[in-house]
Amino acid sequence: MSDRPAAPACPRDPILRVVPRPADINANGHIFGGWVLSQMDIAGGIVAGRVAQGPVATVAIETMEFIAPILLRDIISIYAHLERRGRTSMAIRLEVVATRDGGRTEERVTEGVFTFVALDENHRPRPLPPI
Repeated sequence: MSDRPAAPACPRDPILRVVPRPADINANGHIFGGWVLSQMDIAGGIVAGRVAQGPVATVAIETMEFIAPILLRDIISIYAHLERRGRTSMAIRLEVVATRDGGRTEERVTEGVFTFVALDENHRPRPLPPI
């Protein structure tokens, strides 16, 4: 673990829960970083789509930190919340927690902030609906 202060915790209802498969392992025996990024993008897109009340696209990953490795038998829970909201875009904070040892241990393994933009029928940015 790092010595930096913990980021504000996301709400404790997971947006997505998934178990990595053997094909998701890299040469070090850990889960590929790209695999977890993909899962985070899916979870962030779910939240962003709710906020936008329609289609969204990922336009940036503002921050990303791999804190601890994800292991094969981990159950991965992805928590998310709206961190910032603009005219057409929003920042979603995502936190990934691994449940290990038959549910006895939880470890925060990854976190990041993804930016999504609301899309119109022509796949162009559109204003977010009023709050």
